Amino acid sequence: MARRARVAVLLSGRGSNMAALLYAAKDEDCPYEVVLVSGDNPDAAGLRVAEAEGARVVRLPPPKPTEKAQFFAALNGELKNEGADYIALAGFMRIIPVDFITQWAGRIVNIHPSLLPKYKGLDTHRQAIAAGDRFGGCSVHIVTAEVDDGPVLAQTAVAIMPGDTPESLAERVLIAEHQLYPRALAAFVTRENDPAWIEAKVAELALALPETRFKTSHGSSAWRVGSESSGKFFAIMWKRFHGEDSTAVLVKCSGQDELAQLVDSEPDIYFRPAYYGPSDWVGVRLDRPNVDWDHVGQWLQRSWRAVAPPRLTKLTRAADQF
Repeated sequence: MARRARVAVLLSGRGSNMAALLYAAKDEDCPYEVVLVSGDNPDAAGLRVAEAEGARVVRLPPPKPTEKAQFFAALNGELKNEGADYIALAGFMRIIPVDFITQWAGRIVNIHPSLLPKYKGLDTHRQAIAAGDRFGGCSVHIVTAEVDDGPVLAQTAVAIMPGDTPESLAERVLIAEHQLYPRALAAFVTRENDPAWIEAKVAELALALPETRFKTSHGSSAWRVGSESSGKFFAIMWKRFHGEDSTAVLVKCSGQDELAQLVDSEPDIYFRPAYYGPSDWVGVRLDRPNVDWDHVGQWLQRSWRAVAPPRLTKLTRAADQF
C-alpha cells in the first residue's frame, strides 16, 4: 500500500468532526492517517475520544492573551516532530497567526458550517435562515490568512425546512459535515499524486513567465519561451518514463557537475533523466509529500532564463533591480 498522508487534527471542544476523520482513517484504503490530535483546550472532550481510539494526543496549556505566540510555537514543534503532512481543523476556535499559516501554506484545511463564500465567521445558520435561503450547508476549504476565505475544496447543501431554527438546521448540517470532511480530505491529500493535477500546477507556473507557450516535446507536455519558430524549451513533463518511477518536471541546470551534485545530495528530489540528462536537464520529482512549489517555480524561472532570448532576460534583470 502507498504511503498514507500524515494528518494532525486540531480541536477545541467535542471533536465530532475529528472523530469522523479518525473513523474514516480506520479503513485500510483511506489515503490518510490521523497521527496527532491536539488543540487549545487540554480538557476538551474530543481529546478523550481520540485517546480512547488510540490516537496520539498532545495536551497544551490554553494560551493566555500574552502567550499566543508561544502556544503556536509549541504546537508547531509538536506537529513537526510528529512528521505531519497536513493539518485538519475540526472546531478549533482560535484565530491562527499569519506566520503559522505561512509555514503550512496550502496544507491546512477547515470545515465551515455554511456554503462559502456566504456567511463567514460565526452564527452561520441564523444568518442563512434570516436571509430566506433555501439551503444552508457546509464547506471544506484551504485555510489562508483571511478567516474562512481560502479556496473551497468541497461543499454539501442542506435544505432549510419550514420552521427550522438555527439549532435544528445545525443538527442536519453536522451530519453532512461528518460525511463531507473525510471524503474531501481524502481527495485533497491524494491530488498531489495525480499526474493531471501536477501538470496543471506546473503549467500555471510556467505560463506565468513572459512569452511562454505550451508545446509537446517527444509526446510530453512542455513549455517554450520565445517566438513560435525559434522558441526553446525550458520545462518538460516527465511521467514515469524509462523506468523512472516518478512524475516530474525537467528543467535546465548549469551543467553536468551541478546535475551530479543535485542527484547525489538529494536523490528524493532530483534525478538524471534518460535521454535528456546529457543535455543538462535535471528531473525534479513532484509526486512526493510536501512539494515546495515556490522552489519549483524558482527552478522554472531559472530554466526560462537559461534559454530565453537576451531581450527578455535583459528586461527581467532590470526588473529585479527594483
